[in-house]
Amino acid sequence: MFHDVKKILYVSDLEKGSRPAFRAAVSLCGHYAESQITYMHVIESLSGTTRSVLGNMMEKEEIDEMLKKGVEALSVKIRERIERFCADELEEHEVLSLKNIDARVEEGTPWRKILEVADEINADVIVMGTRKHNALEQALIGSTATKTLTHSKRPVLIVPLG
Repeated sequence: MFHDVKKILYVSDLEKGSRPAFRAAVSLCGHYAESQITYMHVIESLSGTTRSVLGNMMEKEEIDEMLKKGVEALSVKIRERIERFCADELEEHEVLSLKNIDARVEEGTPWRKILEVADEINADVIVMGTRKHNALEQALIGSTATKTLTHSKRPVLIVPLG
């Protein structure tokens, strides 16, 4: 299916039901010796309007500190989720261990940040799930998976989620 896969970028929205996509990334990792998964979640940037409203109530430094604490808490949550997944689902013979997984929380436009990080780490493949959207949502905004797929220069494995 793929040539030699060393770096897998797995993207999660952290919603319930996203486990099948992570399982696909783990399975792919298990087929290639010395492969590594970067588990990434992207936080949408605050809009200008939101920053403006917050700016009327808080100092910029307070806003930045609040966002920093939120990212740190989310990073801990992601690491705990990865540890729980490894403990609950991995068999003894599976190659993956916590040392094969790096976790990142990024801020920005999700599909753009996914491609940016994929380039930064020189990912061999991007693995992500997609949820069913109604036709209107798809036509107006499109999904992160669709935008990632259409703009990516590297393979993208999309796993349908519930």
